Amino acid sequence: MATFPVEAWTLRETRLDLDTLAQTESLFALSNGHIGLRGNLDEGEPYGLPGTYLNSFYEERPLPYAEAGYGFPEEGQSILNVTNGKVFRLLVDDEPFDVRYGKLLAHERVLDLRAGTLQRDVEWVSPAQQRIKVRTTRLVSLEQRSIAAFLYEVEPVDEPARVIVQSELVANEDTPVPSKDPRVAAALGHALVAEEHYAHGLDAQLLHHTNASRLRLGAEMDHEIDAPVPVRAQTEATEDWARTTFACELQPGQRLRIVKYLAYGWSSQRSRQAIRDQVHGAIAGAKLGGWDGLVKAQRAYLDGFWAQADVEVDGDAEIQQAVRFALFHLMQAGARAEARPMAAKGLTGRGYDGHVFWDTESFVLPVLTYTHPQTARDGLRWRHDTLDLARDRASTLGLKGAAFPWRTIRGQECSAYWPAGTAGFHVNADIAAAVVRYVQATGDERFEAEAGLELLVETARLWRSLGHHDRHGVFHIDGVTGPDEYSAISDDNIFTNLMAQHNLNHAAEAAERHPELAHRFGVDDEEISSWRDAAAKVHLPYDHELEVHQQSAGFTLHQEWDFANTPPDHYPLLLHYPYFDLYRRQVVKQADLILAMHWRGDRFTEEEKARNFYYYDQRTVRDSSLSACTQAVLAAEVGHVDLAYDYLGEAAFVDLYDLQHNSSDGLHMASLAGTWLALVAGFGGMRDYGGELSFSPRLPGRLDRLRFAITCRGTVLRVTVNHREVTYEVTDGEITVRHHGEQLTVAPGKPVTLRIPEPRPMTPPPAPPPGRAPHRRQRQG
Repeated sequence: MATFPVEAWTLRETRLDLDTLAQTESLFALSNGHIGLRGNLDEGEPYGLPGTYLNSFYEERPLPYAEAGYGFPEEGQSILNVTNGKVFRLLVDDEPFDVRYGKLLAHERVLDLRAGTLQRDVEWVSPAQQRIKVRTTRLVSLEQRSIAAFLYEVEPVDEPARVIVQSELVANEDTPVPSKDPRVAAALGHALVAEEHYAHGLDAQLLHHTNASRLRLGAEMDHEIDAPVPVRAQTEATEDWARTTFACELQPGQRLRIVKYLAYGWSSQRSRQAIRDQVHGAIAGAKLGGWDGLVKAQRAYLDGFWAQADVEVDGDAEIQQAVRFALFHLMQAGARAEARPMAAKGLTGRGYDGHVFWDTESFVLPVLTYTHPQTARDGLRWRHDTLDLARDRASTLGLKGAAFPWRTIRGQECSAYWPAGTAGFHVNADIAAAVVRYVQATGDERFEAEAGLELLVETARLWRSLGHHDRHGVFHIDGVTGPDEYSAISDDNIFTNLMAQHNLNHAAEAAERHPELAHRFGVDDEEISSWRDAAAKVHLPYDHELEVHQQSAGFTLHQEWDFANTPPDHYPLLLHYPYFDLYRRQVVKQADLILAMHWRGDRFTEEEKARNFYYYDQRTVRDSSLSACTQAVLAAEVGHVDLAYDYLGEAAFVDLYDLQHNSSDGLHMASLAGTWLALVAGFGGMRDYGGELSFSPRLPGRLDRLRFAITCRGTVLRVTVNHREVTYEVTDGEITVRHHGEQLTVAPGKPVTLRIPEPRPMTPPPAPPPGRAPHRRQRQG
């Protein structure tokens, strides 16, 4: 596990540890939502996992089944490692620079969260005793979508040196064979087929396409040189690589400075000529403002982002660093994704094959809706763009409306395990909830008319088709899998039922707001009435003896899991026990009913939340990174703020501390989002029910102060919380919110300060399953 100094605005690695290289490559990844570069060393070797990704650039692969079944998806999709333009190979007097040889005197990498750059400083003595300094800086442009850029500087320290730098484009590079863990991507081998290449001056370009998905890719590099001595340069290219070689002789203290511009473009439809011209034009645009222009634009973009998204934490410097790290990577994942999705790993690694899950709508988009709303809008537009594929899937399953995939890149279902995939229908209501949340938070009526209404209508039709009324008129949704994948194929999963109810009601309201448009979609008064009737009569299973809700029908009657005799090294359980055994026990992989109490908390009383949390927290093993943040939110709400603080730490450090031992495959975007949720929705008590913002803040003893901003309908509301009181303030516009149930209006220049009531828990703190208690951290001031 890599460790880093605790700093407010940077992630700094002060020494190179080859054993944690794969993890740090994920942590130091740069992206703009279109291009993703893992934090590989500039010289290309050694590496943990090479990675250069383009959003939604994938290859198809067959999904094997021991026994095929009707409606099983036949093709999988895996993100590809595309042409690598990060590589700079350095030779000093014929000795290749390689950190495994010679002597590494100093090595530091700094991810600057305000500048949006990764900087590396190295001092190295070659096996021939030649000492040099190397400084590199890289960025993936947040302003120019197709561009990444690099500044490479090298100088000898003690003696003159002959310096050779080789800047490369490399396609079909070798990658390690993934582990047997099903969460890790499948190996695809060399998937890029060469089409065209050229080299001219300091410029080179490679064009490729994929075999099965028939996607075309263009990558181009160009360079600028600055040196106090003559530099000889030559460029050459073959089908799978291009190389520009720079050669010069430097005196001690003289510096060779190379700026490399890298452009990518891809399409499923455009011709070779169009892709070739696109990337060449992108290079020309980047060179227009030069390196300094790219750096300045990067800082300006991030200044704007942090002005409306920053979270300040006093009393725990580690959490302060973690939440900014999390927000930075969430911003990167979607900043310029535009018509493309935000995957579970963003563009930081190939974990989960680069797939998108329900995590995006249920964890990532809620954060972006209130901090970077245009990115949330673009993520939902991608779902709308895949609506025809979702309709086709619903038809295959014998259902009406749209059935969105459990996991996908392009929009087709890619899960070969249908109990967790096809049966996870709640993804459809999660998408609908994200639509509603975005529209209510932004007032974006244009989006609702152009995309939101149709998404709500088609998902509502799915629920009306999937569910049924029993002989008493009660509406049931049977045979589904909720968020807890250890309780598959259940009847009346409460999370699913409540989210479907929300979907049905809001589809009805949206159709009535846009009657002409709804009519074009075939919606009539009878259909709207059927949606409302189903929503009003949806079943919520309840155990009257235990006085808790049942996660799904009969759950509280299942046999208990034997936690006491489960070895600590047998977690996650899915890697050590058969699913059929998990499915019939009271063991919860990740927050499910607890998650329902977060997003549909208006449907539970305070007493019900307290009892439910106490019961289910003791049965939740957190074998998913999606769980700790939600448990933090509800623990804070029911008054167990110290437990919430512990869960916050687990969510915040999943990747920074590699708590699940798989950050090497890419960062956990949902858990990163969960850091914000645990702070803002947990200790800030922020909720948005029916478009009305409310706050019930309270801090744990180990935090001194929390300050965050919420963007709602163009107004930025700033909330400052300490142990005694909270202050609400705006600089523009006016906003009405609730504070612990009390309504108040906040106007510019008139901050409102109110007391915070003492928490009064209704239950004792729950005891998590043996061996699964969150780590108790000491205060880090």
